[in-house]
Amino acid sequence: MNAANRMSPLDVLRLHGLVVILSLLAEWIGIIKIPAGVGTLLLLPLFYTFSLAIVLNPHLSTRFHALAPPRLSAAAAPMTLIAIMPFIARFGSTIGPSTDQIISAGPALILQELGNLGTMLIALPFAVLVLKMGREAIGATYSVAREPNIAIISDRYGLRGPEGIGVMGVYVVGTMFGTLWFALMAGFLASMDLFDPHALAMACGVGSASMVAACSGALTEAVPALREELLAFSGASNLLTYATGLYVSLFIALPVAEWLYRRLNARRLKKGAAQDSTVHKSGADQDSDTVRPEQQLGRTALTLAAVCVVGWLSNTISSGQLWGALPGMVMLYLMTLAGLVITRLVPFYLPAVAWVSLISILVTLPFFPGSAWLVEQLSAINFLAIVTPALAYAGLAPSRHEFVMFRRTG
Repeated sequence: MNAANRMSPLDVLRLHGLVVILSLLAEWIGIIKIPAGVGTLLLLPLFYTFSLAIVLNPHLSTRFHALAPPRLSAAAAPMTLIAIMPFIARFGSTIGPSTDQIISAGPALILQELGNLGTMLIALPFAVLVLKMGREAIGATYSVAREPNIAIISDRYGLRGPEGIGVMGVYVVGTMFGTLWFALMAGFLASMDLFDPHALAMACGVGSASMVAACSGALTEAVPALREELLAFSGASNLLTYATGLYVSLFIALPVAEWLYRRLNARRLKKGAAQDSTVHKSGADQDSDTVRPEQQLGRTALTLAAVCVVGWLSNTISSGQLWGALPGMVMLYLMTLAGLVITRLVPFYLPAVAWVSLISILVTLPFFPGSAWLVEQLSAINFLAIVTPALAYAGLAPSRHEFVMFRRTG
């Protein structure tokens, strides 16, 4: 967080104020639905705010330097991880009250996440052997590259390194085209009558609110007689992915992706291992995330408070609640901060996003004292509204080096 340390208080206020404006504008525009054959293309506020932030990024164009100078871009990178942690706490809070449903899923829970590993097992060899990608392939293919996966990569490598470039690139593509692809494929496969509609509904739940909405919506249009059942199956599937996807990505997918990348790239690494190591190191050196948030708890607590205020204001437009959502946002702040404190204190390393998720699950379990009240307060917090500001920080964060890597990766 060295870049943030060099910022004046006025610059800090300017950065947060700019994110507030972008987030509120995006939430005011709302969700735009564009009919596309058998499916519907959904344009969400998080897409608008990310796009607007990219346009304002000082490393893309000098046109808006007066509004967003380069020093703001450098400070936005570490704030991206901090800004996404309340979202991790919020989706973790949906798991605790649903433990019975998750346990009753039985083998489906395990099989679903094993299926999601296909993004890596199929795409990573193609990226390395055919597209000749470097370590960007790890971030791009180890998951479906949604918000929790960005948090893992940001915490492990930083978003300015090649892995961060990979995960953000796929996130942008998924945000732009993923909903359309899911909607079209769902309607097309349902019309072929090759698969049980319930199985297709389960396949909708990949851990993305926008994709599951587009996919399940297309299915219900194709099979209207099963509307309620298909919505229930897709919602349960998405919940199971939220419950397990973070940990499967962290403990299985990412280590396997690292191992598989080394195997696929063995010949080049033997000839120029130092070069690959240097590229990886240079990406980390340019990233102001190299000081982890839990290593500066005092400064991180203040930054977290600021981004929670930004998220709270963004939530106001989407949910229509200002003071009613305040207790829930305070709870998210405390759960996130507790996760950071535990990350700092435990004698072994586990990413902060994992601790934040575990705490939010624990305090919302039915037997935890006060969990019913806590779940009620958190219900006023809109999932997508609190992740919208994180995407504004992410759009402002890319450096000139990253834009070069984006163009090279293609």
